[in-house]
Amino acid sequence: MAIYDATMSEATLGHMHARVDNCSIERTLAVVGEKWTLLVLREAFNGVRRFADMQASTGAPRQVLSARLTRLVEEGILRKVPYREPGQRRRDEYRLTQMGLDLYPTMMALMQWGDRYLADPDGPPVLITHRGCGALVEQHFRCADGHEVAGPREVTPIPGPGLAVSEPARAGSAAG
Repeated sequence: MAIYDATMSEATLGHMHARVDNCSIERTLAVVGEKWTLLVLREAFNGVRRFADMQASTGAPRQVLSARLTRLVEEGILRKVPYREPGQRRRDEYRLTQMGLDLYPTMMALMQWGDRYLADPDGPPVLITHRGCGALVEQHFRCADGHEVAGPREVTPIPGPGLAVSEPARAGSAAG
C-alpha cells in the first residue's frame, strides 16, 4: 500500500489508477447516502422532530425510519431529546447536532441540482430565501483566499496528509 508522502505531486495524484482506501466521499455515503436517510435529514432541516411526523412526511415504513434514526443518532448527526405530552408516555424528539447542521450545504446542493434538472415544468416545489432580506439563497464556492470557484474545471486535487491508496492488481499476480 502506498501512503501519502510529501514527494507526491499533482501529476502523481492525477495519474494514479489505484483505489483510494479512505475516500471521504465514500465514507460520507456509508452514513448518509441512502434515500430514507436523506429524507429524514430533509425533514430535520425543515424542523420536523417527532417520529410520527417524520413518518407522515417521508412515507418511510416504521421499521426503516426507526433504523435510520437510530443510525443517525449513533453517528452523531442527530440527538434524542425526551419529551412527554400530557397523559402520554415519554418519547424522543430528534434534533440536528452540529455535525448534522454541517450537512446543510450538501442538502441544499442536492436540492438545487434537483430543481435545475428534475423539477416539474411549473418550477421547484420550495424556494429557499434569506430570512434577513427575502432574496433567494444561492450556493457558491470560494477558495481560502476569497476567489469564487465556478466549477470542477477550476480546482486541482492534490494529495492530502491522510491519503492512503491500494496499488492496482497486476495481471498474473496473486491477489492477497
